[in-house]
Amino acid sequence: MNAPNLDAIDLQLLARLQVDSSLSNQALAALVHVSPPTCLRRVKRLHDTGLIEREIAVLNADHLARAFGHGLSAVVEVTLDRQDQAALERFEQRLQAEDAVQQCYRVSPGPDFCLVVHAANMPAYLALTQRLFTADANVRNVKTFFSIKRSKFGARLPLPELP
Repeated sequence: MNAPNLDAIDLQLLARLQVDSSLSNQALAALVHVSPPTCLRRVKRLHDTGLIEREIAVLNADHLARAFGHGLSAVVEVTLDRQDQAALERFEQRLQAEDAVQQCYRVSPGPDFCLVVHAANMPAYLALTQRLFTADANVRNVKTFFSIKRSKFGARLPLPELP
C-alpha cells in the first residue's frame, strides 16, 4: 500500500508515538491539538499504510539484570561464501526464527550482515552460533564484538520538518 501524503499533524503523531506509544488517544490528541476521533482515524491510517509497523514495550535491561543477570549483548559480523540473492534471503530467513537475533542488517561493503544479538549467557551464545553459523556451510566468516556497556539505545527514526 502506498504511503499517504503526510502533513504536520501526521508527523507530530509519528514523533510522539516514537517516544511513547502508550499514550491514550485522548492524551495524544491533546498533544497534537486535534479531536480524539480525528487522532484515532489518523493513527489508524498510519497503521494501515504500514508507516507504523508495530508497537512494542522496551524493557529496561538494567532492571531485568537484577533478577536474571545481564546476559551477553554482541554485534556480529557475518560474511557468506556465496552472496547471490537466494543465499542472502535463506540466511535472513534462518535468523527470523531466532529470538536472540534482535536486529539484522544486510550491509556493504565489508561483511554481508551485521547482527545485534542478545543471549542469556556464553553457553546460549555458543549454541546460537552453532545453529546459525557452524551448521551453515555457506558462512565463511563470523566476527563477534561483545558489548561491555550500552551507552545509548533507541529506535526513533528522523522525520522531515514541514515548513
